[in-house]
Order: sequence, then structure tokens, then C-alpha cells
Amino acid sequence: MVDAEAFIEEATAEIGEAVGDANAVIALSGGVDSSVAAALAYRAIGEQLTPVYVDTGLMRKGETEGIRETFAFMESLTVVDARDRFLDALAGVTDPEEKRHAIGEQFIREFEREAKETDAEFLVQGTIYPDRIESEGNIKSHHNVGGLPEVVDFEGIVEPVRDLYKDEVREIARALDLEAVISERMPFPGPGLAVRIIGEVTEEKLGVARDATHVVEEEVAEHDPWQAFAAVIGKATGVKGDNRVHGWVVSVRSVESRDGMTARAQDLPWETLQRIQSRITGENDDVARVVYDVTHKPPATIEYE
Repeated sequence: MVDAEAFIEEATAEIGEAVGDANAVIALSGGVDSSVAAALAYRAIGEQLTPVYVDTGLMRKGETEGIRETFAFMESLTVVDARDRFLDALAGVTDPEEKRHAIGEQFIREFEREAKETDAEFLVQGTIYPDRIESEGNIKSHHNVGGLPEVVDFEGIVEPVRDLYKDEVREIARALDLEAVISERMPFPGPGLAVRIIGEVTEEKLGVARDATHVVEEEVAEHDPWQAFAAVIGKATGVKGDNRVHGWVVSVRSVESRDGMTARAQDLPWETLQRIQSRITGENDDVARVVYDVTHKPPATIEYE
């Protein structure tokens, strides 16, 4: 395991040396990776850093409000409403890799725009080792690695946790005294709910995925999963009241893992699964059925796209 104190010292020195007297923006998502990167960068360069949270419209329920509260101590926190721009970039896109590249490019353009406002020359990211391995190994392009555009208007990109696994990043978060709501938070993909929707991303599908994921996270919390969520995978017939409906099929996924490189589907109690399906179908008239994904990684990935 990583020596947390030694790592913190080395990482802050590396950030300070890379950025020097220049300004930087940090891509802050609220997850443990970007939060640790932000805390390290703040220690290293202080007021030279501007944390930027981009509301893509692809986030979990209540995410933006939670970010404002959790990171209120950072006076320079900037919240960007880019929901329309991301949905426009994803319009008509159905291929998973094209989605990731569209999201990666839009993210960079948002950060470039904010960098100009603060004269920032560097971008700090919370890229971790599995992101790099999966992108370089052609498993999938992470929005902050393989999904980046070829031309980026920054002097440099600084990635202080690039060689760490998720469990090691959590160790660093605890050593930095970050709140448990951050250090122990369930992983959430950079491209957000877009990779939990099969096919084109629409407002309707996002609403279903967002509400269903909220239900899943609440219901499986007591079982301590590595990651749990809901995905919108297509449509099927069902019956609501006395009417036949052609509604959404929601797939529930809950896995155990150490570092995200491999994972096992959780053996959830039948009662838990029944509560999940009852809530999801009961709270959304457009959901026809709920299924549970029992596939491990490999052969599946944890996320759907």
C-alpha cells in the first residue's frame, strides 16, 4: 500500500514544480479522485488554483447542490452550467467510444474557457492508474485520457494521482482529512450517466437513469458495494394498471471490487432486489421492468458504455 504522508509530500512538490508561478484550474467532480487532486494542488499552489465544477447535466441527483455545500470553503470555486452544451454535443451519438470522445472534448473546451478567465496555463486532473490502463489497453477511452482531443490549449496537464489505484486514493483522502462523504464515496464515471444509457442520450433517459440510480444507491448502501447504479438499456412491454405500456428497461448493477480492474456482481438479498424494482417502477410511470445484472468483470465492464 502507498505511504500516504510520503506521497502527499512528493505530490505537492511535483505540482509546485510543474506549475511554478502560473495559475491552474482543477477539474473538480466531487468524486474522491478529483477531490484528492484538488486538495493536493491547493496545498501546493494555494490561490493560484481555481477549482471548476462543470454541471454537464449528466450527473447524479443533487450532485451540483452537494458540490456547492461540500466545497464552499474554497472561495474560488466556479460552477459552470454547461448542460445544454453537453446535450448538444451528444445529440444523435449512439456509439460508446464516440460518446466518450464527445464528452472529453466538451470538458476540455469548458476548462479552456474558464482558464482564460483566470489566466490559467495548467489543468489539474484526478486521473488514476486504472483510467490510464483501460484507455491505453483499448478497453474504453476515459474522458480524461483517451477521450481528450488532440489539440488542448494548456501549457500542461498535471495528474498528481495518476499512478494510484482507487483504494490508494482513498488512503490519501483520509490522510488529507477529507470528509468521509468524499473519501468513502462510491465511484462515479467521468462521463456521468451518459455511459449508463444505451444508445442516444436524451433528457428523458437521463431522468430515468438519475432517479433509478438514486433508488439503487439508497437501497444497497447497507450491503457496502464498491459501486451500485442503474442503467437504461432499452424498451419492453409491460402492464401498468389496466394498460399495456412500452416502457424503459432499467438494469441494476451492484459489484464488489478492490481497485475496479476486476469486479464481482453482488449476491444481493431477494428482498432488496424486490424493494428496488418496486420503487423504480412505482416512482416512474415510464419504466416497464427492472432486471439485475449478475455479470462479473471480466467479461463485462462495470459500466455499460
